[in-house]
Amino acid sequence: MHAVIITGVSRGLGEALAVALQDSGAMVVGVGRTASAKLTGARFRHVQCDLADPAAIAAGLAPALRTLAASNPSAVTLINNAAVATPVGLIGRLDAAAVEAAFATNVAAPLVVADLFCRAFPESAPPRRIVNISSGAAQSAIAGSAAYCMSKAALEMLTRALVADHAATGLECITLRPGIFETGMQQFMRSQDPAEFPSVGLFRGFKENGLLKDPAEVATAIVRRLIAAPIENGRTYTHVDLEG
Repeated sequence: MHAVIITGVSRGLGEALAVALQDSGAMVVGVGRTASAKLTGARFRHVQCDLADPAAIAAGLAPALRTLAASNPSAVTLINNAAVATPVGLIGRLDAAAVEAAFATNVAAPLVVADLFCRAFPESAPPRRIVNISSGAAQSAIAGSAAYCMSKAALEMLTRALVADHAATGLECITLRPGIFETGMQQFMRSQDPAEFPSVGLFRGFKENGLLKDPAEVATAIVRRLIAAPIENGRTYTHVDLEG
């Protein structure tokens, strides 16, 4: 059985991915403080931990990964999906504690989870893959969203670092910029004060112009194209690659 570990499965893309993967027959381990009520049954396990506290992740996740490894899955994939959009605001008006929390969840946690994954599934393990869920914000700055943009750029460097560190071990790692779809994060961005978040019009336009896809549609394409099929190691995939 293919086993997939996903961070952030309470809602949005993480929830949709977990549902789609369960429907495909995969064993899913969801990581985070909570999990969606949609995720139940023998093929789902929730590992409760706070991704905003990277130093505490191993206590909950390492035993679960060892148990998963002992079950001898036919393949195993980690999807670093969890992220926060806060804080928003212009540089010069940001709260330092909120910035620190954003980088803990968006940067430190994915690195810690990837490290634990590599420990649990070493070179002799079955086929292994890591998918880092990024954003176009990693490449194009969004006014009022410096922390999010910077953290996604750092996540893309994690992909390159994993490829460099494990070039000879058979571990595959890719980045995905999945495009725009309706999530709580989109709703949050649309609700902001334009005086504090100058890019609010961009996000409101996505909704008003009908450009936001259903997360379930995006998740199904990700499973088909990047989980169940061969990939190009180290590549940054975009929403264009998910079409068709």
